[in-house]
Amino acid sequence: MITKYGIPFIALLALTFAGLSVARLTPKNQPLEPFSPPPSATFKNKIGAVGLVEASSENIAVSVPLPGMVSKVFVKAGDAVRRGQSLFSLDDRDLRAELNLRESNVALAQAKLARLQAAPRTEELPAAEARVREAEAQLSDVQVQLQMIEAVKDKRAIRNEELERRRRAVAIAEARLDEARANLRLLKAGTWKEDLDVARSEVAQARSQADRVRADLERLTVTSPIDGEILQCKVRPGEYAAAAPLQQPLVLLGSTKQLNIRADVDERDAGRVRAEATTVASVRGDASHRYTLKFVRFEPFVVPKKSLTGDSAERVDTRVLQVIYALDAGAPVRPGQQMDVLIEAR
Repeated sequence: MITKYGIPFIALLALTFAGLSVARLTPKNQPLEPFSPPPSATFKNKIGAVGLVEASSENIAVSVPLPGMVSKVFVKAGDAVRRGQSLFSLDDRDLRAELNLRESNVALAQAKLARLQAAPRTEELPAAEARVREAEAQLSDVQVQLQMIEAVKDKRAIRNEELERRRRAVAIAEARLDEARANLRLLKAGTWKEDLDVARSEVAQARSQADRVRADLERLTVTSPIDGEILQCKVRPGEYAAAAPLQQPLVLLGSTKQLNIRADVDERDAGRVRAEATTVASVRGDASHRYTLKFVRFEPFVVPKKSLTGDSAERVDTRVLQVIYALDAGAPVRPGQQMDVLIEAR
């Protein structure tokens, strides 16, 4: 009995279990509603594009004119800045030491110029006048001696060498008197105009060198080129800032009072885009809120398409026409967000 009815019963149970297992494990295809409806527009003919929200001034990647170590950072992400406001500064100890040297050279050149302009000193005139009187007295003495020897009637009583020596002494005394008088006139005339010009040029040169160092010092403090908002701040005190194109900018800022959308239109659809065409956009993943866009301009050059991550190395094998649209004021979007853009086509 067991053999006749038991084995078929066990087989029937196994078959039933297998069928139930297969039925339970078989996937059931049920229609699912999308988490977010796809982007749509009311006009019939449309062109789809991918847009990236950016500042109306475009995103400005702030760099440094000279490489160096960052000493101070004055802003943080989200701060509103004014044009000319300091963002961060580099180490300037070497330039400040050089500025002190240049300023001392300016002071030295100015002192030399002041000394030349103050010439002659009142204390120098009496000494020069005394040398003139001394030369006159010496000339008078040798003239008297010459007259005495020339007054001797008997020429045999004097030697010709002595007479010539007295005459040469008079000539020497006259030359010394002329020299003393010339030195007195030169002293009273003051500094030569050309010497003053040279001294003034030296002062101007020293000031220019000091101004150049000051300009280098000012360049070490990086300032904001526009009124805007700090979008990113990736610089910290103690870090080295390189004066070269960086994959990650030190400071990223832009004017966020008005936001724009940079839409990438495939080159195959570029001829169908019109400036006056109606354009709407929605945030990626939220098609329930649409924003009407206002045309700003075309970027004339058709560029290779880039990934919206911002990495310049990520490219695909197509080119796009970039169209700039102005976003509604007060739209709850932020720079860097992706937007689905729909443009009414011809």
